[in-house]
Amino acid sequence: MSANQGTRAYDAVIVGAGHNGLVAAAYLARAGRSVLVLERLGHTGGAAVSSRPFAGVEARLSRYSYLVSLLPPKIVADLGLDFRLRSRTISSYTPVERAGRPTGLLVGGGEERTRAAFARLTGGEREYAAWQRFYGMTGRVAERVFPTLTEPLPSRDELRRRVDDETAWRTLFEEPVGAAVEEHFEDDLVRGVVLTDALIGTFADAHDPSLAQNRCFLYHVIGGGTGAWDVPVGGMGALTDALAAAARTAGAEIVTGHEAVRIDGDADGAEVTYRTADGEGVVAARHVLVNASPHELAVLTGAAAPEPAEGAQLKVNMLLTRLPRLRDPDVDPREAFAGTFHIAEGYGQLATAHAQAAAGRLPAAPPSEIYCHSLTDPTILGPELAGRGYQTLTLFGLHTPARLFDHDNDAVREELLESTLAQLDAHLAEPLADCLATDADGRPCIEAKTPLDLERDLRLPGGNIFHRALSWPYSQPGTGRWGVETAHPRVLLCGAGAVRGGGVSGVPGHNAAMAVLEHDRNHQD
Repeated sequence: MSANQGTRAYDAVIVGAGHNGLVAAAYLARAGRSVLVLERLGHTGGAAVSSRPFAGVEARLSRYSYLVSLLPPKIVADLGLDFRLRSRTISSYTPVERAGRPTGLLVGGGEERTRAAFARLTGGEREYAAWQRFYGMTGRVAERVFPTLTEPLPSRDELRRRVDDETAWRTLFEEPVGAAVEEHFEDDLVRGVVLTDALIGTFADAHDPSLAQNRCFLYHVIGGGTGAWDVPVGGMGALTDALAAAARTAGAEIVTGHEAVRIDGDADGAEVTYRTADGEGVVAARHVLVNASPHELAVLTGAAAPEPAEGAQLKVNMLLTRLPRLRDPDVDPREAFAGTFHIAEGYGQLATAHAQAAAGRLPAAPPSEIYCHSLTDPTILGPELAGRGYQTLTLFGLHTPARLFDHDNDAVREELLESTLAQLDAHLAEPLADCLATDADGRPCIEAKTPLDLERDLRLPGGNIFHRALSWPYSQPGTGRWGVETAHPRVLLCGAGAVRGGGVSGVPGHNAAMAVLEHDRNHQD
């Protein structure tokens, strides 16, 4: 499509300045392409932002996305990002009551300490040995699969050969992950800890025949080639600020308050119509990269929109004056909350919660996981708060699909928040409410976001944090060479809904940029 006279023209126009759009912009600008990024909101970053949600309080929280695992070091190095990740010394703590006394499972702090924690919980060595075997297997798969995420999509057979372990392939790619969990582990709590990685942001049962839970599990255990989940120093906004700086330094133009409303394209190029507070405008591009959901892509191009893939999570941000004391006397709260603190996530509890939600009811014991960013990275707190011992808590709830909030989002949010915190309080020696800080107006420093809130705030269809159901990291009919191609020859999808999308990875942005550069090399147009 040739640009009309007077219409600004670019090599690439990117719709959306979330982290994937910024990755694509930085790569393309560094390759000498003229790049314009159009962002609807008044800031860059999308869901990967830091903000101060509590009035008058100097706490910069990762408001939506909050941990990093799938970001390839290659992207950080290629773009020269001024950005650091910090590992957590504790992987997880899961409290439980056994034989009438509070106890739990602390994973981390060294092999011997973890072995002792398993023995304390289960009374023997079996579960820890099974844990070592199981995660040894996923670790080997991670080493082989993770590097493929920034390569052209392998075929299913190619990826299977790369995995080179038929048992691992069957366990992760062919059979419901619940079968493997039950085969390897006997303890209900241990089974639940393993299963949670299959359910974060995905509403599925352990034995769902669609294997949606397997795809979620796979992406959670392959990150970085190890499966480790790291804390972004300075909060998630530090990453997107670094990406925006890298893109601008390379020559990309980023404009906020510019909402793309239509894309018209043909085999030669495309035009993007956008809206600002002052009216509408049009820009031409040889390539358009859409860092938004497949649903939004369909709206922009006039295609039939796909049915939204329902989100199923509760996100809660909190600021505390101190960490609460635990009922388990053998665990320091500073360790328990430094990793992932599992609540109501025994294997049986997760199955019950899913069944209740699938039947249209809020789970009676809502499962969730919590972590304290400020223990690993105190820079997100102002000096005064840090000096007084304040801490942040991030809670991510499972098995609360968007449909449960349809009739009264505000009322159901409050009901769910109350019952979720009650599950936490059951394992505390003091109520969490006693530890909550207050803002400048005297209100408790706590905010909760349902799937409908995320749909409204971020245009996530159905509140789905992955934009749609996660895909296998191999080619299938219609996926294209890089997993970012669409029905429009000059329009690419570079958001979380691309193949190998989801999470804070930058992978779809990288792959869309590679597809553009490869196209240009092949066509020299």
